[in-house]
Amino acid sequence: MGANLLLVEDDSLIRRALASKLRAAGHRVREADSVQAAKGCLDSEPIDAAIVDYRLGDGTGFDAMEALEGKQPGVPVLMLTAYASVDLAVEAMRRGAFTYLAKPVEGDALIEHVAKAIETAELRRENRRLRRLTEPGQGADAFLGASATAKALRDQMRLVAASPARAVLLEGESGTGKGLVARAIHEESSRASKPFVSITCSAMPETLLESELFGHEPGAFTDARRKKMGLVEAAEGGTLFLDEIGDMAAGLQAKLLGVLEERRFRRLGALQETEVDVRVVSATHRDLKTLAREGKFREDLLYRLRVVPLRIPPLRERPEDVPVLAQHFAVQIAAGWGRPAVRLADEAVAALAARPWPGNVRELRNAVERAVILSRGDVLGVADFREEGAGEERGTMVLPPDGVDVEALIDDLLRQALRRTDGNQSAAARLLSLSRDQVRYRMQRLGLAKGTDPA
Repeated sequence: MGANLLLVEDDSLIRRALASKLRAAGHRVREADSVQAAKGCLDSEPIDAAIVDYRLGDGTGFDAMEALEGKQPGVPVLMLTAYASVDLAVEAMRRGAFTYLAKPVEGDALIEHVAKAIETAELRRENRRLRRLTEPGQGADAFLGASATAKALRDQMRLVAASPARAVLLEGESGTGKGLVARAIHEESSRASKPFVSITCSAMPETLLESELFGHEPGAFTDARRKKMGLVEAAEGGTLFLDEIGDMAAGLQAKLLGVLEERRFRRLGALQETEVDVRVVSATHRDLKTLAREGKFREDLLYRLRVVPLRIPPLRERPEDVPVLAQHFAVQIAAGWGRPAVRLADEAVAALAARPWPGNVRELRNAVERAVILSRGDVLGVADFREEGAGEERGTMVLPPDGVDVEALIDDLLRQALRRTDGNQSAAARLLSLSRDQVRYRMQRLGLAKGTDPA
């Protein structure tokens, strides 16, 4: 599809020749022979790119650029001149020109430069938009998606955030973005200026989790040499996010119930209770009602946590959001690796949207990260997202006759993931579909301090 172009050139023969070439390539061209005429062209429909001569009868190409920036900021400008010099080229680029071309300009070369300018401008705009969405303070808008499901969830998040509810339960499969939703609710609420504190309940044993949550007094246990503030107290006035609440031990469930019902708790070893004002947002991929019936989760705590339940939909229920998320991750990951912005080809987008994504958003992000890291260009195609083993029968893991030590297997996989990622805990966590807290806990248990060889 052609673009809307502005061609500013005071030489009528050159202008007509270039305009003819551009129109033959499918573009719509508005012609101007002066700065003033160019200004008049900017009051109608938007411009996708401008080709501007440096020497004009009533000014310079820089004057035309200034007028363009004032009325339609961000439009890429290709500067033309018959008086090529290094100083002029440097000044043109310094003022924001996309490129600097010396006359005479071949039509095919100009068409190619115009296409690159438009593509780069689109990527920059998308990059800025997606970066804004990843910055703190974006609230519900951080939950990306154009589907009716995503929009409905954002509306629910805003309603919950504005409510006085002190307990919110996020239910959904692993990898759906429950942590992002928890932070978004905090940022949309009146508690946004106060702390957002999170912890994964399955990442550490009961005694350590109790100390992390509620703190302790000096001498409360061996090695407790000084007073420690717990995360519940650290979240005063703000939000405490408890991920994988279904894995919390029974003893801690009772103490958490006290926080919700009485708004107070007691540090380990303390004689006095401490009052606290926090909103508790919990998350789980497990069925807490089933756990309660089985006696593995306190029923009274379940009722307290489910004051406001929110279900986070799996990715397979909103496939139309896959393209938005995939491009978002591509831009974000490329920026993190110091690479130029990348985009996904239409065929790749269609292929990704057709996948079931059992690992949800986390699995999609991992696939995009792998594609960005291994790709060489700035456009990701279908081949960049080819699944391992595609086109051939995949092997299955067979359980040995004597069973398997699952913990030892996970520890071995953790060492492999750390070697593959050069010790990057976040990257290793994504490879294993674990939280960073779980990776850190296992590293501590195995004596794998950060920066040591995981061999």
